[in-house]
Amino acid sequence: MEINHYELKRVSANVKKYPNASLLLVTKNRPQTLIKILIDKGYRLFGENRVQEANKKFFELGDYDFKLHLIGPLQTNKVKLALSLFDTIQSIDRPKLVTEISKYTKSNYKFKTKNFFIQVNIGDEPQKAGVSLNETRDLYEYAISKNLKISGLMCIPPFDEKPNSYFKKMIELRDSINKDLELSMGMSSDYEIALSLKSNLVRVGSRIFK
Repeated sequence: MEINHYELKRVSANVKKYPNASLLLVTKNRPQTLIKILIDKGYRLFGENRVQEANKKFFELGDYDFKLHLIGPLQTNKVKLALSLFDTIQSIDRPKLVTEISKYTKSNYKFKTKNFFIQVNIGDEPQKAGVSLNETRDLYEYAISKNLKISGLMCIPPFDEKPNSYFKKMIELRDSINKDLELSMGMSSDYEIALSLKSNLVRVGSRIFK
């Protein structure tokens, strides 16, 4: 497995056209050797789907300067480890998870996570994680009541449909809750569309590896 340096430069250049957007490199299933190369090239923002895999790869990179996001589902029994590992958790999707996290944030436990995003099931797909569109505000308010710093909203639109309308729904949802929230939307196949619709974080992985 290698890095597609041409595509990496192209994606980076596209993201830099948007001053309020950042590129999050998704490194799930990618070896630590490639992550080190990316860090040495100046990339600092990474996303992982699984807590245990991220712990194995990034724990040993503690001396490097980087930010790590959890972008996959979080089980309640992995909360303590996740809070010690990730700078941002983008997959808050149910009150039970908020309650479990708050047990640690209210205690003297020293945790790394400073920001949380609510994951929205924007396509109302039963096989996907995420809170429903209609329940997002309630979850947001519950998380705020538990003193979680909700910094943004995240979504994964249906793979077999054009994403434009779903990204626009996310903008409307964000504006109805808190216009200061960031939007994490757009992946390898649709990140350019997401950027045009003012995404703050695009999560790109498969496009830059070969």
